[in-house]
Amino acid sequence: MSNIEDIVDSLENKISKILHKLDILKQTNSKLKEELEQSQKTIKSQAQDIADWQEKFDALKVANTMLGSSENKRETKLKINALIREIDHCIAQLSD
Repeated sequence: MSNIEDIVDSLENKISKILHKLDILKQTNSKLKEELEQSQKTIKSQAQDIADWQEKFDALKVANTMLGSSENKRETKLKINALIREIDHCIAQLSD
């Protein structure tokens, strides 16, 4: 009978240790999820910053070309043509 009690005590001990490890793993998992969310927010913010800076850079290239720079003239002409087509499309929609 003592042998069975020892086995039961041993099992209870092991279960207790496993439950404790489970709690620790849950806490670790929770912290990692929070870190992941924060990292994703940071990445999203940085991606938006990159897009904003790229837009500003493109606008500066166009302005620089319009001021007489020979660099990026083709890009500027294409951009102007795209804007003209967009304006023509808006005018066509308004006149319908």
